[in-house]
Amino acid sequence: MRLTRTLQVAAAAALLVAATACDSSDGGGSRAAGLNPPDLKARSSIGKAEGQVDLIAWAGYVEDGSNDPKVDWVSDFEKRTGCQVRSKVAASSDEMVKLMKTGEYDAVSASGDASLRLIASGDAAPVNTSLVPHYKDVFSGLKNGAWNSVDGRMYGIPHGRGANLLMYNTEKVDPAPTSWSAVFDDAAKYKGHVTAYDSPIYIADAALYLKATRPELKIKNPYALDQKQFDAAVALLKKQNASIGEYWSDYLKEVSAFKSGDSVVGTTWQVIAGLAAGEGAKVKAFVPKEGSTGWSDTWMVYAKAKHPNCAYKWLDWIVSPKVNAQVAEYFGEAPANAKACEETSDKNFCTTYHADDEKYWKNIAFWNTPIEQCLDGRTDVRCVPYAKWVQAWTEIKG
Repeated sequence: MRLTRTLQVAAAAALLVAATACDSSDGGGSRAAGLNPPDLKARSSIGKAEGQVDLIAWAGYVEDGSNDPKVDWVSDFEKRTGCQVRSKVAASSDEMVKLMKTGEYDAVSASGDASLRLIASGDAAPVNTSLVPHYKDVFSGLKNGAWNSVDGRMYGIPHGRGANLLMYNTEKVDPAPTSWSAVFDDAAKYKGHVTAYDSPIYIADAALYLKATRPELKIKNPYALDQKQFDAAVALLKKQNASIGEYWSDYLKEVSAFKSGDSVVGTTWQVIAGLAAGEGAKVKAFVPKEGSTGWSDTWMVYAKAKHPNCAYKWLDWIVSPKVNAQVAEYFGEAPANAKACEETSDKNFCTTYHADDEKYWKNIAFWNTPIEQCLDGRTDVRCVPYAKWVQAWTEIKG
């Protein structure tokens, strides 16, 4: 991993904090249960390029050299296709959803908490993957997920993926943890030095832990919580709050906190663990025995896109091996295209990020949008929708 590039995008990548995909161990690759989106048709062919494409993206996903002359995968796309790229960096998934509804954008790099909303509302159209040649090389674990497909129909092209890890200070946390209990049931041992991801979707982390430790709650999917299950997760997080030193959103600040000792245990990403270790912090990060949550972003096309041909060309470009490798290294996530691993500048990159280790990803419950129609297939109860998660998160933080 080229840390200089990662540092340049790191502060902006903190925008992903509000970006908020299905419990892979209990239904990864399944349909979005209970979701009945409008019957929209995918394109049957790609026509002449319109000369322009308007994109909404996370910071670091659409780079044209203006942030760093050495980081540019947009210029070649424009030269090859004639499609001039206009992009807007979004600050949250909520902003992405609102921007897509304006009709001014052709495609969006949606995270799991936005994708189902875009599908359900009819703002995102099904994607004809046969018109995206490089889709065939996308890792199978990213296809037909509960966050990017309905009834076997793909609503986008996978971009990359990452896991939320447990990181700890090897000198101050003893014995070495193996479980998320370190930040939940045992959090008081490190009172004032526990850190957690600052987002409503973090409620799913608590639910994932309760799934393993309180079987009587019968949690199958951490994004499909009935009221009783949801209340238990919220109660656990309110208890944890007494031991939290800070909730992190900017991951450069988390690096600093682990270097200084202000934080000694908490949630992190692989890129943060690498940065912290590279700057001298005595840390280790791993997926605990209960598994973990994570993200998988998807490029989705607006149902009434003004430039659909250029949008499809962009989808194929961004998932092409060389470009997908560039984005993955710059942002700090596992690429979506299996052939991208041959193109990374750091030949150990895909090993570090477990890019081709599908066994690893089966333990990751990718972010998804909590909706009333329970994503685990239950029909006898209603699940707590994401808006309620947002309200509860404010209460949890006090």
